[in-house]
Amino acid sequence: MEDLTRQGRAVREASKSLAQATNAQRCAVLERVADLLEEVQGDLLAVNAAEVATYEESGPGRDRLTLTKGRVQAMASALREIAAAPDPLFEVVDRNVRPNGLRVERLRVPLGVIGVVYENRPNVTSDVAGLCIRSGNAAYLRGSSSAMRTNKMIVGLWNEALAKEGLPEHAVALVEDPSHEVAVAFMQMTDVLDCLIPRGGPSLIKAMREHARVPYVLDGDGNCHVYVDEFADLNEALAIVVNAKTSRPGVCNAAETLIVHESVASAFLPALALAMPEVQLRVDERAKWILPNATRAVESDFEDEFLDLIMAVKVVNSLDEAVAHVSRYGTGHSEAIVTEDLARGEEWIRRVDAAAVLVNASTRFIDGGELGLGGEVGISTQKLHARGPMGLRELTCLKWVVRGEGQVR
Repeated sequence: MEDLTRQGRAVREASKSLAQATNAQRCAVLERVADLLEEVQGDLLAVNAAEVATYEESGPGRDRLTLTKGRVQAMASALREIAAAPDPLFEVVDRNVRPNGLRVERLRVPLGVIGVVYENRPNVTSDVAGLCIRSGNAAYLRGSSSAMRTNKMIVGLWNEALAKEGLPEHAVALVEDPSHEVAVAFMQMTDVLDCLIPRGGPSLIKAMREHARVPYVLDGDGNCHVYVDEFADLNEALAIVVNAKTSRPGVCNAAETLIVHESVASAFLPALALAMPEVQLRVDERAKWILPNATRAVESDFEDEFLDLIMAVKVVNSLDEAVAHVSRYGTGHSEAIVTEDLARGEEWIRRVDAAAVLVNASTRFIDGGELGLGGEVGISTQKLHARGPMGLRELTCLKWVVRGEGQVR
């Protein structure tokens, strides 16, 4: 705990210097780390491969832990994209002049120290650090023990780049003690952290709710739905559902439940089963009549985030029933409709309560990089401060500035 406290104080001090760094300095750090990632790619992949080899689980966890040449290149590209984005700091959000002549503005300023607790994903180490540094925040990271050596190597690149630009190395720091006790203590560092963001499964979210004393933004579960409407183009719907489910099933923006209008179900469901035979469909009673060989769904199948090649299927008789199903089982992440009736698409947008809604597009697009943010520290399913993908602007807060000429109240 003494080491955690000492490190936390250093991160806090570093955040003060970073908040005053120039835009050019912050951008240069990101560009330098992008170059370093490419320069040391071979060594980084070797370190990561050794950790993957000792990882005992299979499935989504192993996939999230694994780095490839493509993923390292994507990390570097994301940093360059973040560096090229407009500077979020000291942006004037709004301004007005009061009747007494006072000039009032609101500016974007850094939050301070962002604490991120995450599982397995070493790419998060780079993405989060990039977004934090670019927005003038220090990044204090607590990854998993399974990715410790990979994370340490990536953080080392950030420390090197920060020092080269005359900025404090501790503006990016990694907690190296993987114990539960230290994790709990980290969540309670009210004198160090300004905001906590968890990136992980239900057990991590539960621990955050139970132990955290620092304000947090939940990167929640992704029980995402695709609704194929009665007016859908079925070829378009087929491509969207296959992509939403199979392109990367172990991530939060993958579709977990398919809702189909009864008027197109008999044509659409057999075609879908043929198009993705690797996916186990767990179907309700009405869908079972169409796909008799499919697994009969139970209640929990509509509640679960599978993060696997499994999809629940629900047949409905109206848009109202589809919206009601999403309202009951959705986690507020991303919800899509496929329809050629634009009025029904607009109705979906108005009625569905989620961080992101889509019309005729895959849920896989709800991602900071895909939406032009360069990257994200998470996808918030809350309704305070930030909602949806959290990029540079979501890592700032507002400062009121009042300019006068001697006015008194």
